[in-house]
Amino acid sequence: MKELVISGNDAVAYGAIYAGCRFFAGYPITPSTDIAERMANLLPKNGGVFIQMEDELGSISAIIGASLAGKKAMTATSGPGFSLMQEGIGFASYSEIPVVVVDVQRVGPSTGIPTYPAQGDVMQARFGTHGSHPIIVVYPYSVQESYELIVEAFNLSEKYRTPVIFLSDEVIGHMREKVRLTQDLKVFERQKPTVPKEEYLPYDPNYDIPPFANFGEGYRFHITGLTHDETGFPTSNPVKAEALIERLHRKIYKNIDDIGRFETFYADDADYLIIAYGATARSAKDAVIELRNKGIKAGLLRPITIWPSLEKPIREIAEGKKVFVFEMNMGQYVLEVERIIKRNVEFFGKENGELITPEEMELCIQRSL
Repeated sequence: MKELVISGNDAVAYGAIYAGCRFFAGYPITPSTDIAERMANLLPKNGGVFIQMEDELGSISAIIGASLAGKKAMTATSGPGFSLMQEGIGFASYSEIPVVVVDVQRVGPSTGIPTYPAQGDVMQARFGTHGSHPIIVVYPYSVQESYELIVEAFNLSEKYRTPVIFLSDEVIGHMREKVRLTQDLKVFERQKPTVPKEEYLPYDPNYDIPPFANFGEGYRFHITGLTHDETGFPTSNPVKAEALIERLHRKIYKNIDDIGRFETFYADDADYLIIAYGATARSAKDAVIELRNKGIKAGLLRPITIWPSLEKPIREIAEGKKVFVFEMNMGQYVLEVERIIKRNVEFFGKENGELITPEEMELCIQRSL
């Protein structure tokens, strides 16, 4: 087991290699570019392929193609590039093609402030594409967790035949911490078909998650972004269309206990509950400690799985507590928290490139007493 002092972006690259990623296609964009640079160095040494694409549309398309050919594939981008990838993400979701998309967030809208942190892509990660389909979105808060969680992102993608969005931010991406490159993390491989090739159905309705054959292995099947039946060919049959959409949702939401990850910090006896994620959660932990030192029972709930929503944990942990949501935007995840707990919460956000400090959090909570 190696111990290195590396950045969060480097940790993502090392973790992706450990998870079995052997194809990366991307286009340089601050603050994610060093993921591409590190993958360009690591992939050839590990039997993989790196391609710098002409743009983000090409990048998402290339990793979809690589995944169909049997390779674990990843791209990395930031807000503007993430917007351009939405059509491809929707195609991969509907066609059930496992890929991992890393979005290291920066200030927006538009090209914003490329070198400063924000958390403005939370809703885009969930609702950026059109139509009704679920998505899995995870978000680390440290360099160590970046290494471990990207492995989990690949596992979830392969296990559930779905794109997984790995949200990060400029702070997590560029900060440096000591990381243990542990080699005992579980790595999941996609389920292959066992039926004769002529009987293979890529969207077999007898499975919530049908086995997935690779192109080039003798299985002939159709892939389309159109609504399709069990053979993969387009259909306009409302019954089959509804069955497909329901199965896409069922395979995610019935497995929320397997997919969902969160951390609590002094939340059990808290009177005041902070909900924060990513870099903002680092400030929140300091704020909780300082408030506790002043006799104020504060606690933290940190969602690691952002989508699908952690409805049961949020509802149960928030019960009887005054809830505060802090995020580096003007109000995104707070809307989901209010939907879940069915009451208004205190919100503090900003999207000017500055972190929300522990002192700002303390003051916000103290003013509400």
